[in-house]
Amino acid sequence: MERADVRIDDRTLARLHQTSGAIGWGVSADAFAAVLCASVAHGFATPPPTSDLDVYLSSLHVSDLALACACRAGHDGAWEHFIRELRPALYTSARTIAGDDGRELADSLYAELFGLPGPDGERRSLLAYYHGRSRLITWLRSVMVQRLIDRRRAHARFAPLEEDEPADVRSTTVAPDPERQRLSMLAQKALDAAIDGLDARDRLRLRLYYGQDLTLARIGRLLGESEATVSRKLERARRTLRADVLSVLRTRHGLSEPAVQQCFEYAADGPELQLDRLLAGAEDG
Repeated sequence: MERADVRIDDRTLARLHQTSGAIGWGVSADAFAAVLCASVAHGFATPPPTSDLDVYLSSLHVSDLALACACRAGHDGAWEHFIRELRPALYTSARTIAGDDGRELADSLYAELFGLPGPDGERRSLLAYYHGRSRLITWLRSVMVQRLIDRRRAHARFAPLEEDEPADVRSTTVAPDPERQRLSMLAQKALDAAIDGLDARDRLRLRLYYGQDLTLARIGRLLGESEATVSRKLERARRTLRADVLSVLRTRHGLSEPAVQQCFEYAADGPELQLDRLLAGAEDG
């Protein structure tokens, strides 16, 4: 099969179509071939050699790609699966990212995923930009973070200036904060210390949820806990992490409240803090 200068042999396409579960979602072989070729075209500036193409295709999350393709096509069963398996995790992530505004953020994203009508009246889904290179829930969390950053920037851009502020001050470009690197480093140290202070079981739940993208139900089966218990203990661990990070920044590093707030703003508006201690610790079993 060939799409936009991308050539995938028919045997490979048949195998991926079968293993992805696309058949169960009513996604035809040709439709699935199109999304695979689009993914390859997005990942490579020029058509890759066969060896690189095989490695790339084997790295894709084809089950999630098939689900996204079916949802874009409006398959009722696919959307029911999405609502049952992914939307709860989406709401949980939104609450973690945006606090009380998380539900509204997730709902607005959900509308974009279902598809908004374009100028020609045709429904266009945000899922068209998902190419299977990460888990679907991981991609959704990244999109939510970017949506939140865009909202904050838009709010800052259109916020009215004080009437009594001098014109020459209003027109001055704000220089980068020279403290940004130091505060970001302190935030990372505080996060590492807070993770070290967590109970091993809490670290494991967080790692399975954020590092391996397992559903609450799957984590519950692995740990012998109910889905509600996993959800409750995850929320408790998140609150503990935040409280401990605040405590470390205030007491150990002696930061003022404005500096602590600046740490969190830099974390939200820049590269994600490294979670190596949380996601890699095999000592938790």
